[in-house]
Amino acid sequence: MRRYVLRRLAQIVVTLYLYLTLVFFILEAIPGDVSQIYIQNPLLTKEVREQLIRDLGLDKPIHERYFTYLANFFMGRWGTSFSHDRPVWDIIIERLPRTALLFLTATLISFYLGFVLGKIIAWRRGQLAEYASTVAGITLFTVFTPMLALLLVWVFSLQLHLFPIANFLDENKWQLVSLRAETIFNYMLLTLGVVTIVGLGLWWAAHRFIYRPWTRFFVLLGGFTGLFALTGYLWIAFGQCWDAFPQYGGRICNWQLAGDILYHMVLPVLNVTLISFGGTMLLMRNSMLETIREDFVMAAKAKGLPDSQVRDKHAARNAMLPVVTSFVLSLALAIDGGIITETLFSWPGMGLTLLSAVQEKDMPLAVAALVFVGVFALIAHLVADVLYAYLDPRIRYD
Repeated sequence: MRRYVLRRLAQIVVTLYLYLTLVFFILEAIPGDVSQIYIQNPLLTKEVREQLIRDLGLDKPIHERYFTYLANFFMGRWGTSFSHDRPVWDIIIERLPRTALLFLTATLISFYLGFVLGKIIAWRRGQLAEYASTVAGITLFTVFTPMLALLLVWVFSLQLHLFPIANFLDENKWQLVSLRAETIFNYMLLTLGVVTIVGLGLWWAAHRFIYRPWTRFFVLLGGFTGLFALTGYLWIAFGQCWDAFPQYGGRICNWQLAGDILYHMVLPVLNVTLISFGGTMLLMRNSMLETIREDFVMAAKAKGLPDSQVRDKHAARNAMLPVVTSFVLSLALAIDGGIITETLFSWPGMGLTLLSAVQEKDMPLAVAALVFVGVFALIAHLVADVLYAYLDPRIRYD
């Protein structure tokens, strides 16, 4: 396994170099350049325009700009955004938690629901629930994303008036505090990570030991310990309050600000969850249908084991291999966000940042946004391969 991981890391380095090269030349192929934003200003003299071109490095040949671009990237000099006049790294730190919280939440929900429902309908093949779920899954998986997003906005915002239209956050609340929104986003993202790790740990313990009565006590003890620790963390992170105007009771707390974020997340999370859920459910169903025909599943049934144990501990564990790959890759791709979703729901995350950077020929910001998703995707492939060997003992890497 160690030799395999080292070999894959070497491949990742080569692939990353090729990816960086591809990103550079694709962005260079876009007509025009960022200097047009400044040169079109009639107040600038010819000398100032020429100085701007030299400062931006646009007077150099493309091969010199290419090697400078590679050197700056690997040395961590990502430069300053042309369109925001801020360091690129500051923009990434600001936008990344917004996208991560939104899309990781939707991805976790959709894959959990898809995994559970997929294995159930495959185990009960031929029943009405399977046909209805399959039709619903195909419909959601193939639906046109902008159409679904606009439909959700029309129903829940325009007709039912339950959620806001084209608002990122409630500015009236956030103007009352000195705390930046990114702090609350980081708290919420960390909370999501803690809940996910604790939940996966409990699921693994229950999946492995639930059929041994003497270990149930330790599973429950670990669950209560994790819940107690999480409660204490939530109190510390979200219990701080700030002085506010009377309309908010004189004080506004971090948990109210977090609630405002969750309130504005409902529709975009619902949009992403519905689309991702359909594909996950269909993938798990098809994989499960192939697995239940295997000899080891028939042998488990012949031993007289309960159906739930045969389905969950024997069939589902092997059927989930392609689902795990899809899940890990979805987590990596979620870092760059969905341009359509973030645009339609006015969510200024990495996807919307990438779109505006490409439109404005903001090379440093566009490169950073594109490279983030590339790096995470490469790492996700390696993680998926390692998880394969863990989930299926038959898989070995020499």
